[in-house]
Amino acid sequence: MPLLGGVRPPIAALLCALLAVAVFPTLGVGAVHEQEVPQAVRDAERRIAEDAADSFKTSVDVRARAVRRSAASVRAPASGTPKATLRSLLPTGPPVRGGVLLAPHTGKPLVAGGETVPLTGVDAASLARSPAAKLPPRLVTSGRAGPRLLFFARVAVPAPDRNQDGKPDQARDIAGEQGDGAREFLLVVSEKVAALAVHGDGRTAQLVGRNGKVLATTAAAGKPLTLDAKDRTLPSAAADAGLHTGDASGSMLGDGHDGLRRVAGWASVAAMDGKDDTFGPGLTILTLRDVTPAKGGADHTGFAIVAAGALVVIAVLVALVLWVTVQRPLLRLHLSAARLAKGAGEMPGVLAELARPVAAGAFGEPGRVGRALESIRRQLLGQTGPEPVRPVRRRPGARALVLICTLVIASWGVPLLFLLNRVPAAQAIPAAAVADQQARTEATADRVRQSLGQSHADLAATASAIAGAPRERAAQVLRREHADHPTYRSLYMLDHTGAIVLRAGKEPLRSLVRPTGDGITQVNTSGKIPTIAAYVQIPTAKNADKGGDSASAVVVAEIGVDALNDLVARPGLGRVWLTDEHHRVLAASVGFQAFQSLPSRALTRLVAKTDAAPGGAGSPASAVLHAGTAPGAGPSVAAAAPLAQTGPAAGLGWRVVSAEPAAALKLAAYQVQSRTMLAGLLALAAGGACLSWLHIVVVRPLRTLTRCAERLADGDRRTVLYPVHHDECGSVTRSLELLRQALVERDRGGGRAYVASVPTPSFQRGSAP
Repeated sequence: MPLLGGVRPPIAALLCALLAVAVFPTLGVGAVHEQEVPQAVRDAERRIAEDAADSFKTSVDVRARAVRRSAASVRAPASGTPKATLRSLLPTGPPVRGGVLLAPHTGKPLVAGGETVPLTGVDAASLARSPAAKLPPRLVTSGRAGPRLLFFARVAVPAPDRNQDGKPDQARDIAGEQGDGAREFLLVVSEKVAALAVHGDGRTAQLVGRNGKVLATTAAAGKPLTLDAKDRTLPSAAADAGLHTGDASGSMLGDGHDGLRRVAGWASVAAMDGKDDTFGPGLTILTLRDVTPAKGGADHTGFAIVAAGALVVIAVLVALVLWVTVQRPLLRLHLSAARLAKGAGEMPGVLAELARPVAAGAFGEPGRVGRALESIRRQLLGQTGPEPVRPVRRRPGARALVLICTLVIASWGVPLLFLLNRVPAAQAIPAAAVADQQARTEATADRVRQSLGQSHADLAATASAIAGAPRERAAQVLRREHADHPTYRSLYMLDHTGAIVLRAGKEPLRSLVRPTGDGITQVNTSGKIPTIAAYVQIPTAKNADKGGDSASAVVVAEIGVDALNDLVARPGLGRVWLTDEHHRVLAASVGFQAFQSLPSRALTRLVAKTDAAPGGAGSPASAVLHAGTAPGAGPSVAAAAPLAQTGPAAGLGWRVVSAEPAAALKLAAYQVQSRTMLAGLLALAAGGACLSWLHIVVVRPLRTLTRCAERLADGDRRTVLYPVHHDECGSVTRSLELLRQALVERDRGGGRAYVASVPTPSFQRGSAP
């Protein structure tokens, strides 16, 4: 018989599979223990640190681009003092602390303004000689002044032959320029490190250097957290983790105090250009927060042992029942049928095999086949003729037995899959996890606001650059700005009639009616693609040419929806949507239809809580949305935050909404629930697969065999029996075919000698009459 054929393999596989599943609750469910600070809270703090690091990197990148733009757009006068020249080159704004012009070849300071620019530790000569057009910023410490960010830009200054005193210009001599022309210097701008973007009550963010020194501290609300003697090692531990382990982010736990436990998250600031390591693993963002530790939770070891023991009992009981009612009777039938076939084919003098009666089983198809074999044996001996056709009565057989075994296994798996270890979401999800979801949603809203504000600021700089410029120059500026801003889908200029006179990029989705003033607007409220546009009035140049297009004109930037989708997509935040003032979706981290409603009414009600009262600015909100109302099959942690309270996007009324399934959080209650469901699913799968296997290879052929045996016993001698399976049922079928041939020979007169040669046996107890 084949290795996987017959009745033995399915029953043995069922027993082994159920015993293996019984081990899973003990090792899986019993190994889950309640933590003092859930892993979900630690992971959320790590994500918050990543958001802060990404925001810091973006803000530094924006400032570096602003310095380069300012240096490229300002035209320094050819005459005047060097300080006046430097003053015209320095960008305006509070962040700027000082600036210096360096000679292009030697890197020596020529003129400085404001506070002293700390160049200690900076290879100024190499930077001045570097051919790179965009030099990455540097972070340096300058003693009393504290940490400073250095930004670099190359500037071209007209070179006069003599200075104001009538003497040869020493700056030109140092630069190595001769005669008329322009001198190219390296502008270095020093700025104070801006405050870190951090959200959430009681959270503090720190900027940590590569040596573990805290360079800047920012508190989300109230005073920053104070570090005691033990917690002072957290900054250095975060810096060492980024440098030595090579990880980009992580979380740590501090010591407990006043009934609270400090949780910290850290993230390394990525390099600006991917090559320079100034903002690489040496600079780290550390976020700190005190949370209430969880009290001792339930121990699931007892439940795991009871569940495993119950499954072991069920596995042994099911296997024993199948062995007694199916396997052993079928093997006996296989031996009995082979014995009868052998006896029917022997010479008349050695027909002792037919003398022994066939022991018939008492249940189902094996019993019916045994009774049919006994009837055939007696017919071969001439003791009786074919039995009359009996009316078929439906009795439970092997198929009903397999169904009962399936229900017994399901009685263990179904409760685990749908009923046991279910906890209310309000009890399973800690308040810290809900607060972290809201803080990350606020950070996402702030990220979108910064992107829109920067797009508007860059568009204002573009409008200033093309003010009074001829048409060719304006078109060149538009093409350059479109290439530098991947968020711009289309960039165009409207004249005083509202017609598009210049365009760069794709065809506008909807031409904006010529607006007044500056700002960001939502162009459409229906359609397949939402259209968002930033617009700025082009300043009217006093000396503009009559043929210029800048008078009474507006420059418009159409912001692509794909850029907004990338902004709201944040790892570990779940599904995120950007909605308009009517709570319709404009962008999302997952697939969406433009201007559709939010997936559930509960999310819409949550967003409505953030709406501003008359004269107010709105406030974020968060909640646990229960199953049936939240997206997905189970409860979710949801939050909503207004996009902006100030700036060009304040009047839009947009909201950022997020929903994370509670099952995705690493909470002990949901880990136990998921592992319990997995155990039930494995038991159902293993039992269903093995019992289906048994039904296909044993039960169904056995039912066919039963009908063939009973027809042969009832006198059907014409139907030839063909064995189909190479197992016990196939063996019995082959034996029945031999018995059919022997009966045909006996009916023709060739088997009359059987009666004379074989003594009439005395029937034993339990044999067929």
